[in-house]
Amino acid sequence: MGYEDVGRDRSAEPSSGVPAAVLENVFDDPTQGEPGRDRIGVHLGWEFLLLAGLVALGWLLWRADSAVLRGTGLRTLLVAAVGLGLLALAAGLSLRTAAPNLAVGPVAVAAALHYAEQGDRGLPASLGPAAAVAALGGLALALAVVVLHVPGWAASLAGAAGVVVYIERRSAPVLVQGDYDPSRNAGYLFAGFAAVAVLGGLFGAIPAIRRLVGRYRPVADPARRRGVVAAVVTAFALVGSTVLAALAGVLLAANGPGPVPPNPGLDWTVLAIGVALLAGTSAYGRRGGVLGTLLAVGLVTVFEAYARARGWTVDRWTVGGVALGVGLLVTRLVETYGRPRPGGTEIPEPVGDGTISTGWTVPRSQPVDNWPPTLPTPAAPNPVDPWRDPRWEDSPRRWDSEER
Repeated sequence: MGYEDVGRDRSAEPSSGVPAAVLENVFDDPTQGEPGRDRIGVHLGWEFLLLAGLVALGWLLWRADSAVLRGTGLRTLLVAAVGLGLLALAAGLSLRTAAPNLAVGPVAVAAALHYAEQGDRGLPASLGPAAAVAALGGLALALAVVVLHVPGWAASLAGAAGVVVYIERRSAPVLVQGDYDPSRNAGYLFAGFAAVAVLGGLFGAIPAIRRLVGRYRPVADPARRRGVVAAVVTAFALVGSTVLAALAGVLLAANGPGPVPPNPGLDWTVLAIGVALLAGTSAYGRRGGVLGTLLAVGLVTVFEAYARARGWTVDRWTVGGVALGVGLLVTRLVETYGRPRPGGTEIPEPVGDGTISTGWTVPRSQPVDNWPPTLPTPAAPNPVDPWRDPRWEDSPRRWDSEER
């Protein structure tokens, strides 16, 4: 028994030999994860910068065209923010589970086209089939990702190609047939989106939920399966992100001033992923902020309105590309300063011979067969010649006398 085994209750420990108290704070994996809590300070600092940028852009927009922030213009702006926000939530949800869904943009465009064609049947009759098909498509995508255990971005890109085929069956823009006007409920829609975004961020900051949601994130070989729990959580996230994308498409189509063009929608994917990364969600999965999604959506929406007010020609690819580039820098910032604080409790790692390293320099106990004996074994005495024993001699030997 080595030094590390003294006084240890092994009945309360897992088979890996790692103390149970350490495993309670491990987010990634009980045998390979980082111990300790993720640091949230870096997210709060970045969200303060997003808030400052939003306030500055709002002031510039007010000076350029104050009508956008009043009355009908404000309601239209809020609905546009909700539509982009649903797409950002869809992208962020898949990113947090380390299975990014690149099909959110094409799914949104396909749902918008469906609503434009079937909107005259009423909102429930047109929205219901779109959401149901999106759920089935998300389920097929989830099964491909978790059963085959392939990267989410690759499987969703294949799914996006199939959705683009459906979109390209139309050769001209589709005029919206429905009469639903979401601007009449703009305040309620934005309040609902804000509540979902903030509550999702708050729940995502809880260590147990953070660990559960990000369990699909690889910590060693990315091709190794992460377990049944990780697969189930990732599947639900992919289904939810696909349904959110469909809802966003319907809302954007109903809020748009003109017909819905049958474009592939990959520009929406770039914009959604860019906004999610800009909000502080890590491209590697698991880590994310609290208010980041709400602030990033508001920042991008106000910037697009400001660009239109100034007469700038800024397309969706440009905004999405810039947001994506800045978001990758934010990911590096989050991964560097958001991981558990260095110098804290560390998980004992196995060394080359399979023993547990505890940080103490303690000599290994040797096998019993190689222990040195307690006392040295005395050397065997030389055999005594009985004929040379002095007791057989009663007088000096002649050959040893001086007369020899």
